[in-house]
Amino acid sequence: MIGSVFLRVCRVRPVVYYFFLFVMRRLKPVVYRSIRRLKPAVPLGVPLVFMLSIGLNAQSPYRLNLNREITLTGIGISTGLTGLYLRSTVQPYEVHDLASLDPANINALDRGTVHNYSGKADRASDILLHGSLAAPVLLLAGRNIRSDPGTVAILWGETALVVSGITTLTKFAVRRTRPFVYNPSVPADAKTGIDAKASFFSGHTSFTAANTFFAARVFADYFPHSKWKPVVWSVATTIPAATGYLRVKGGKHFPTDVITGYAVGALTGFVVPELHKAHRTGNTLSLVPGWDSIGLIWEIR
Repeated sequence: MIGSVFLRVCRVRPVVYYFFLFVMRRLKPVVYRSIRRLKPAVPLGVPLVFMLSIGLNAQSPYRLNLNREITLTGIGISTGLTGLYLRSTVQPYEVHDLASLDPANINALDRGTVHNYSGKADRASDILLHGSLAAPVLLLAGRNIRSDPGTVAILWGETALVVSGITTLTKFAVRRTRPFVYNPSVPADAKTGIDAKASFFSGHTSFTAANTFFAARVFADYFPHSKWKPVVWSVATTIPAATGYLRVKGGKHFPTDVITGYAVGALTGFVVPELHKAHRTGNTLSLVPGWDSIGLIWEIR
């Protein structure tokens, strides 16, 4: 890169960050409580000194682009808002509806899990979900990534928005009944909430997979020759698999719910960084978002 020009375009508030919190508060309170403990600058807010490092760090494997960031953010917000609207139209089960539910109508792969119900497994899956939020933060242990935190923060924010939006939209478009609703040993009052119709697909699994696969992919891109890559990828694949197992054991999801959630989350966590790989040559115009402003970097090569 021969040089660059930085232009501060406007001051904004972190709308995307608060929208993401709004979605999580409605759908995943455990995620909401974890993120609220963090400073807003951690997930999406980037101080100006970091903003400059985004555009000027020639060693970064990623580049931000205005059109691409608008597109990914728009996908996350639009799918999330549509999902929340669909959620508002869901009619929860009445007690008299429960007698008409027949496990025989469930496919053979999923049918055997309708008697699963474990509060301990449910709580353990919450712990893994909480833990997965630390995976992107742990990336800052690497020197190369510490010199480029703004880019990584934006990529993770987009990953979280997209996976939460797609998950929310699918859950309340499909409205699949959760396994525990078929279980006669579960109290009826636990089966009459809107959440009882949000089985497909598993949000715990998709969000955990998105976090861990994102962290592993970013690590591999910043440290392509590291001997730790097999370990990092092994951990990244195991944590969401364990989360999915616990969701099934807890009676919250069918096997097909967690398999789909795993696939969607892993794909999102892998593809978002890939879309930002710095393969381009020539002059580029890049978006530089910060905590309270938006800037543009014109790179001359």
